[in-house]
Amino acid sequence: MKTTRLVIVAVGGQGNLLASSILAEAALIENLPVRMSEIHGMAQRGGVVESALLFGPGHSTVIAEGEADILVGFEPAETLRALGKCHRESTVITNLAPLMPFTVNIGQGVYPDLKRLQELIRAKTARLIAFNATALAREAGNVLAVNMVLLGCLVETGLLPIRPESVQAAMERKIKPDLLEVNRRAFAAGAAAARQNAA
Repeated sequence: MKTTRLVIVAVGGQGNLLASSILAEAALIENLPVRMSEIHGMAQRGGVVESALLFGPGHSTVIAEGEADILVGFEPAETLRALGKCHRESTVITNLAPLMPFTVNIGQGVYPDLKRLQELIRAKTARLIAFNATALAREAGNVLAVNMVLLGCLVETGLLPIRPESVQAAMERKIKPDLLEVNRRAFAAGAAAARQNAA
């Protein structure tokens, strides 16, 4: 199998590490070679959290500039900030609901224009799937399930050699039983968003 390099970026508290852990568990269920690394940064203070996952042959989990085949962003400005990890054939999946940084809230910073942000991503990559994952998570029953919305979208694209059933099994292992149903609904909503984008 060919090697696929995935980078996931989020703001602390958005569930990046859980989503990454579920993907890695699903790969193990599929008997796929997988390696994962995490950069936590100032996660507890709303800083960036970055995960790198390598599916297939490879020795290092470090994904250098221009090496990511897929970039998944839980927050649009963080997606733009990580764009350098991508190459011309990369696919980017991003949430379009901003989490305003402290500097923007106190008037000392400017948040990127979302239309311009999408134009920049499209100019540098092969494919962009951009939608309000936060709204879909809220509709599913918990705004914190944005990670499962984006995971559902990613798996539905078929970019990873992982079946939805394996992700569902991994979710059962990693998510508390009382939160499982809402996360399943969020995952299904993300898959539907990917199908809508493809159409």
